[in-house]
Amino acid sequence: MKNYKLQQGSPPPNIKLLSAQMQLQNLVFYFLLFCSGLALGLTLSFYLRDFSFNLQLNQLFDLPATAPPELSPLPLPLQMTNTNLTRVGSPPPPPHSPPLQITKNNLSRVGLKQYLKPPSAMHDMKDEELLWRASMAPRIREFPLNRTPKVAFMFLTKGPLPLAPLWELFFKGHEGLYTIYVHPNPSFNGTVPEDSVFHGRRIPSKVVRWGEFNMVEAERRLLANALLDWSNQRFVLLSESCIPLFNFSTIYNYLMGSKKAFVEAYDLPGPVGQGRYNPKMRPTIKLEQWRKGSQWFEMDRELAIEVVSDKTYFPSFGRYCVPSCYADEHYLPTFVSVRFWRRNSNRTLTWVDWSKGGPHPSRFLRTDVTIDFLKMLRHGSRCEYNGKSTNICYLFARKFTLHALDRLLRFAPKLMQFN
Repeated sequence: MKNYKLQQGSPPPNIKLLSAQMQLQNLVFYFLLFCSGLALGLTLSFYLRDFSFNLQLNQLFDLPATAPPELSPLPLPLQMTNTNLTRVGSPPPPPHSPPLQITKNNLSRVGLKQYLKPPSAMHDMKDEELLWRASMAPRIREFPLNRTPKVAFMFLTKGPLPLAPLWELFFKGHEGLYTIYVHPNPSFNGTVPEDSVFHGRRIPSKVVRWGEFNMVEAERRLLANALLDWSNQRFVLLSESCIPLFNFSTIYNYLMGSKKAFVEAYDLPGPVGQGRYNPKMRPTIKLEQWRKGSQWFEMDRELAIEVVSDKTYFPSFGRYCVPSCYADEHYLPTFVSVRFWRRNSNRTLTWVDWSKGGPHPSRFLRTDVTIDFLKMLRHGSRCEYNGKSTNICYLFARKFTLHALDRLLRFAPKLMQFN
């Protein structure tokens, strides 16, 4: 019995084993609890950080906290207008500006008509920009939409148009079949009534001196502006002293039916013809190619594009056709004869009287205007038109002064059957 007597205060062995097992279980429990807490803490930390980042983004870009509902697709593309376009280089809009409201009222199709729409007659293009744009021509000849061909009436003037009332009667009732372009001296400050066909038809101009090279530059500037309208198919250059000899329908049909241009060109020996040729123009222009003619012309669109695109003959005239050369009487006759003589009738459509001699043609005053005189201008000669003989040789005439306007308004409308 002495061997099984336990020492006083000492637990039995089975009690010690049980205690060690409980301590081990507690250690494992606390370890698992620690790991669970650590995992939970890491998870909450990543979630809160992501939430805080998204919240900052939403505040920065003013986005809604929740995803917006799905937007329905727009039926048409947004039309670009001056009201919703900002010029490149302007400051950005404020960050909290209200979004653009897109509705059916400000949506429309931006098609070929809008693309081809010509700019305002008064624009800020430089000459080189204007000529470049006017020289564009489509490779596909068939036009993809219906259009009415128009005649471009281009007036090269010193200032006002003294015979404008007669032209107003001529154009009346034929809207949509013509366009008008006026190139006055830039110093001219006259105004045109809003109800006039000439209102808003002035183009950017430069100083022009009759007989000098800048006269040819002005003619090309008029052509280039008229070419910006793709509906223009025939181009007529007129002065402020020109009058029509027939009504609009007759002139329109005559020009639209023509197979050739009307640029007067002839070889003239002597000081006012071949004597103006400068040998420095060789080899670009030879003496046998030199031509003289009237500056007042009529041509189709294809030839007009060739004129504004000329980078060979035009610069040569600019360098070597000195003031006594009178480039306006020689450039187009020479250029057209050398390059496009088969497409030219070699005559002008503007009648003028050189019978009295001198450096300038005759001017017509009030007493010169009679019914018989106008009839003679209309049918007093014969010429060739599309290979056939005709007595309609001139469609316009010059030089008529302001004093002749009264009688022109009395006789012309009835004789020429205006309206």
